[in-house]
Amino acid sequence: MAFAGTPEIARTVLEEIIANDFNVELVLTQPDRPAGRGMKLTPSPVKELAIGNNIEVIQPLSFKKNPEAITRLKELQPDIMVVVAYGLILPQEVLDIPRLGCINIHVSLLPKWRGAAPIQRAVLAGDKESGVTIMQMDVGLDTGDMLLVEKVTLDTGETSASLHDKLAVLGAKMVVKYLNSPESYLPVKQDLDGVSYAHKLTKEEAAIDWQEDASIIERKIRGYNPFPGAFSGLDGKLHKFWQATLVTEHTKLPAGAIIRATTSELLIACGNGSVLRIDEIQEAGSKRKQISQYLQGKTDLVGKIFSNEVLK
Repeated sequence: MAFAGTPEIARTVLEEIIANDFNVELVLTQPDRPAGRGMKLTPSPVKELAIGNNIEVIQPLSFKKNPEAITRLKELQPDIMVVVAYGLILPQEVLDIPRLGCINIHVSLLPKWRGAAPIQRAVLAGDKESGVTIMQMDVGLDTGDMLLVEKVTLDTGETSASLHDKLAVLGAKMVVKYLNSPESYLPVKQDLDGVSYAHKLTKEEAAIDWQEDASIIERKIRGYNPFPGAFSGLDGKLHKFWQATLVTEHTKLPAGAIIRATTSELLIACGNGSVLRIDEIQEAGSKRKQISQYLQGKTDLVGKIFSNEVLK
């Protein structure tokens, strides 16, 4: 078997595969990238796990620039290749190598949310359920036939971070189930009527528009947690918002205005007179703080207005 993946979610799946004694002979992952304050070259979570288990690792920049990666796969002739958030598109030549093809673990209920950011788009859209689809890969973007689908319900207060962890565990269990009996799962075509795309997140889209209703802003705070973090400006400083709660209060103050700042409560006016309580916040140059900690020593906040103009 070969495995292709890069981030933490892929590591979780690979860990489960190894724990269930499947023979992983080769791992493909993205090249080491600069990370952290020192921008030191850092291996992917998948590479770290593979090396720790004495599995051969190759890191092509692309299959065009590094044809030796294809050569190595052809030498190996794996029965199957499991792909999870790898980060490179597999050409047909690669898809054709494994006897049972390449299967992909995609963290959405396909055909909904094909693409790069299915978890975040599900939270941002206010979806009530999500899940994992194991599919047979083809050259399209998440267009292959579905082999196995399982659903989860989004909890109240579900963030992209918490849904990520939930789906990583589910996907890992599902792939083991599939690998134990691949012939038991018949491919099912995706329903083209239900297709939607989960476009890659940008930092710019996480800027909070306080004119929107509090319910939409609260959802965005959850959807952009942990990346890129919903943000706004106050006193010329960037603030990121990590957790918030809808309240029943209404106000006539302008959107973005702080309407209450006690020792343990920060309320902000939003669109349509709606109000949002901020529970966790991060000021530029500081760490994430519970609101009571953030408010310590801060005075005269009431009436000040959060805005993105100060950040331009």
